[in-house]
Amino acid sequence: MPFVTEADVHRMRAQLFFEGPDKGRKLSRYWLLLLLSAVIASAGVVGDSTATVIGAMIVAPLMVPILGTVLGVVLADRDNLLRCVGLVAAGAAAVVAVAYVLGLVVQSPVDAANNSQVAQRVTPHLIDLLAALATGAVGSVALAREDISDTLPGVAIAISLVPPLSVVGLTLESGANDQALGALLLFVTNVSAILATGLVVMAIYHVNRGLADDADAGRKPLHRRRATAVVAVALVVIAAPLTATSLSINRTTTTESAITRVADAWAAEHRWEVASVTIRPDGVVIRTTGPLPEPETASLQAALAAAGIDQTKITVELVPNHTVELTPN
Repeated sequence: MPFVTEADVHRMRAQLFFEGPDKGRKLSRYWLLLLLSAVIASAGVVGDSTATVIGAMIVAPLMVPILGTVLGVVLADRDNLLRCVGLVAAGAAAVVAVAYVLGLVVQSPVDAANNSQVAQRVTPHLIDLLAALATGAVGSVALAREDISDTLPGVAIAISLVPPLSVVGLTLESGANDQALGALLLFVTNVSAILATGLVVMAIYHVNRGLADDADAGRKPLHRRRATAVVAVALVVIAAPLTATSLSINRTTTTESAITRVADAWAAEHRWEVASVTIRPDGVVIRTTGPLPEPETASLQAALAAAGIDQTKITVELVPNHTVELTPN
């Protein structure tokens, strides 16, 4: 089985823990990069720029205290564990605050209806959790193995930490509280995934055995099993709403596809076209367009019934494609 040496553990401590004579410099670097990444991410979301948001991911230092939390649990180092947890919580709050303030100077509201960067982050699915678990595992392996540490920039891009928090602040300022909760759920999902896979990877590499026993002298004790159980429970709790959301989206997609097939066939018979099929909380809207006269809808209703689709909440919008040429008097 792979294992790390005492030198590896000291290297990881130096990378992740905010302690020792360089503590002040590490903290100032953390806050400087975090606040700058918050501004970059918020500006990228407001400008709907994927490239700018990716830049913020690379700059953001939130991965450091999150992995530091993992190492603190594995080494049973209560002081550094609490310090890293505090930095994650305070850093997340700071990013939300920066984004909220930036939202105040934006004239139009920033929400999922008019911004693709927001839309991508307000409805996390179960697949997002699976991707975060895999990404967290890569980041932890890169930390344990110095020979593959050059993969960390890719991990920073793959795992989304600061952008969801920026979306939280911007959507809160826009009054879209439900979207803010969705983006917050994505952030918590990613953090929990990093913690869970990090603990597994550290156990595989026997990190807790890579430090001499006297190195723990003078530290307050920490129950590893309890801390690990908390992470495991958090992961299960988070998986529940993600699973429900994924199932709901799958049902919606299936229903939308079935209605679209029936509506397309009906519209073609009348030389009309289906412009869109939109599923809303209050029902389904089928928007069609074509030349006059307007087609009858009885055959559409019959076709939907034959396909086993409930028509009680379906509205058909008929938009005649009629043009009038204006001539001068």
